Amino acid sequence: MSDKKPGMLRRLLRFLGSLVRIARTVLSTLLLLIFIAMLASLFGGELKPLPEHALLRLAPTGTLVEQRSYADPRELLGPGGGPAPETRVADLVEAIGAAATDPRITGIALELDELAGGGLDKLETVGQALVAFRAGGKPVIAIGDSYTQSQYYLASFADEIHLNPFGNVLLTGLGSYHLYFKEALDKLRINFHVFRVGTYKDAVEPFIGTGMSDASREHTRAWLAELWRAVATGIEGRRHLAAGAIDDYVDHADTKLAAAHGDGAQLARQSGLVDHVSTRPEILTRLRALAGKGGDERDYGYVELREYLTHLNLRTPANAGRPKIGVLVASGVMYDGDQQAGAIGGDSLARLIRQTREKAAIKALVLRIDSPGGSAFAADLVRQELLATQAEGIPVVVSMGTVAASGGYWIAAEADEIWAEPTTITGSIGVFGMVPTFEDTLAAIGIHNDGVGTSPFAGALRLDRPMSEPAARLIQGSVDNLYRRFVSLVATGRDMDVATVDGIAQGRVWTGRQALERGLVDHLGNLDAAVAAAAHRAGVENYETVPIEPPLDFRERFIRQLMESGELPLSGRDSRRLTARADTVSHESKRNQIARIVVGAVAAGCERILVPWEPRRLAISAVEHLQIGAKIEEVRTPITHSAQDTQAAVLAMREQVAGCSWCWAATAPAAPSPRPGRMPC
Repeated sequence: MSDKKPGMLRRLLRFLGSLVRIARTVLSTLLLLIFIAMLASLFGGELKPLPEHALLRLAPTGTLVEQRSYADPRELLGPGGGPAPETRVADLVEAIGAAATDPRITGIALELDELAGGGLDKLETVGQALVAFRAGGKPVIAIGDSYTQSQYYLASFADEIHLNPFGNVLLTGLGSYHLYFKEALDKLRINFHVFRVGTYKDAVEPFIGTGMSDASREHTRAWLAELWRAVATGIEGRRHLAAGAIDDYVDHADTKLAAAHGDGAQLARQSGLVDHVSTRPEILTRLRALAGKGGDERDYGYVELREYLTHLNLRTPANAGRPKIGVLVASGVMYDGDQQAGAIGGDSLARLIRQTREKAAIKALVLRIDSPGGSAFAADLVRQELLATQAEGIPVVVSMGTVAASGGYWIAAEADEIWAEPTTITGSIGVFGMVPTFEDTLAAIGIHNDGVGTSPFAGALRLDRPMSEPAARLIQGSVDNLYRRFVSLVATGRDMDVATVDGIAQGRVWTGRQALERGLVDHLGNLDAAVAAAAHRAGVENYETVPIEPPLDFRERFIRQLMESGELPLSGRDSRRLTARADTVSHESKRNQIARIVVGAVAAGCERILVPWEPRRLAISAVEHLQIGAKIEEVRTPITHSAQDTQAAVLAMREQVAGCSWCWAATAPAAPSPRPGRMPC
């Protein structure tokens, strides 16, 4: 009897445990459904109608990209305030194109202070959209406290360029500089074994030398000069400057600034780079006049990019029945396996191409490549799927972005047609590999490796042993074979003989224009031109362009919606911009902004939300509005402009959340200093 009771007890406990797990699963599912409904309510609320007269405000933040990088939720809630901000070129172009024929939009205010940069082709694409907008008689006004080279290049497409009296236009030319580690590696006794084919394949040089090789210097100088000519002549043409004016401004910046008594703004105006040196009140007066409405004393009538795109999506008619041209973006470094947006995974991209071919019913596929290369195996998996797509009668046209080099060219080489931007960086047809060994480093601290093997290759690739000559020959042989395959597939795809390809390969980089001259691409033009070419090859005219993207799960859709909502501050800059606008928004708008932060915190599993400002009523109102069971707690130490006070508040947060692993610090729109962050308790 005594033996059976424990067994029965264990079975009973297991049964109860099963019930608890089932109940937990059911409850989690119900909560998820409730949360989805809540999100639908939150993000699908009332959309205010556009004003009858307003400027379209374009204030791109971060880097211009073809495709937004995947955002890990832990990064979104991390101390850094999330990943580096990015702005999609397609979003800007779509909004500019629609605004050109929209009678409610009277012009564009191009605010560039938060633009970190972007490839020359991306800046040019947005700029040409602005040119088309201006052709309809509507003005584009560029505004900047100062202008970096990328910011100014885009500003040069505007009708008017305004510069703050304390600002300057910083044009520096283009350069390519690298760190070289050979001496440091020698001191650390690390042996780098380099295997390459291609005189100009210089990615390995930082590990084997103390400076640029002559070959690297030669071809780098050539493509840099080509790109700089495009920058300088483009600006001179749009600003009606004399030929050579930009080179003169850059090369003699020090003496010119001295002659202007150190006044960079006046130097820019005297040099014809800007039209007006304007204070912020003067700029505001100009924008209010263009907007067609007064606004208030701190504002002008404008529509934000995200708000405008939302209206466009609502009014866009269905395109059912029209033939589809698929556009697939391949952006980032190539890796084996699966990768999220922002990188190319050989498996994930190949799978997406296969699924598109089998299920999407497209008439042609345009592959937009913006990649410096990476894994040759990943590149070939993608190439194989593209060939299979062509074998089924679906034309494949490649459109090259900022860079389509090495592995990026590998996947492009056998397309039916290749389009490149004039400033695209392509080619780099070469192969390399590197293997470091640390036997001398270990020996220096008294660690040695020894043993026996059944063949010369047993243990030959260990990093703690010297590399044997047979192992080195093995690796070099593989690299040689890979190069021959690369040259051969280019020769096949481009209808050239192997010797000709080898002559323009050798790892050398070419601009799009140089590549056209050498037969590596078919045409110069942007993505729209490539899409039109694909439609022509497919024999269709009234077609619809559809983006090809991998399906997203609920979490990924939620994160994307947060990032694209325009309300959740994802970086310090975003937070400061939100702060600057806070005094002009209504109580209801503030509550909605806080609500989005609260939703992000709850989605991350936070149960206690710390609010480092007074009063708390907006946060409490937001939580009540969302019907979320999260607890709002006030930080006892107030946060002010002082960094010391901010640090004290953070310490107070940690003290108040004893026992938890992470806490959420929500930033009020009215708080000047802090930003959202996930802080260790």
